[in-house]
Amino acid sequence: MTTEKKVPTVHRTRARHRILQALYQWEMTHSDLHDIETFFHEDQDMRRVDIEYFKELLHEIPKNKSSLDSKIGPLLDRPIDQLDPIEINILRMAAYELIFRIDIPYRAVINEAVELAKAYGAEDSHKYINGVVDRIADRVELRVKEMGNRAPKKRQRLNQEVVVKRQKVKISQKSAEAKEKAREEKQARYEAKEELANKKF
Repeated sequence: MTTEKKVPTVHRTRARHRILQALYQWEMTHSDLHDIETFFHEDQDMRRVDIEYFKELLHEIPKNKSSLDSKIGPLLDRPIDQLDPIEINILRMAAYELIFRIDIPYRAVINEAVELAKAYGAEDSHKYINGVVDRIADRVELRVKEMGNRAPKKRQRLNQEVVVKRQKVKISQKSAEAKEKAREEKQARYEAKEELANKKF
């Protein structure tokens, strides 16, 4: 009887770093995935990298991009196309692992996503990534049992947080629009006074 060889955690972690770099290249250049894969094997240090995992996610995440984005989008406080390419690909990777790789504990998925954000994302982006990935996990049916009875209450709280954030964005947008309108009205009054003054002379 043969047993499946367990992949060292560090090899899987290193694979995620390479996957993120490869997905970023794909996102920015729209290069062929096989060409990107070849480039990484030939020009990047792939020692102690889980090669099979690298190959799987490199090809499967773009293949399932629309489906993954549909899971991520409703949980964001901004349009998905406004996310940094690094951030969206960290989220896609985490969403893929949560949905399709049930063998990986959800806490490990969240922790790895946070570490990637710390390494490659903007300052404090790891906090945003942490919150979104946690919400994704909370909505994957096969993860609910793993997460225990915390899910229903947490889902309600997270939903409220998303609503509040979206309301803040709307208020901010309305405030900016109101300020712009007031500025335009002030400018119009000034121009009207100037015109009236010129007529007097």
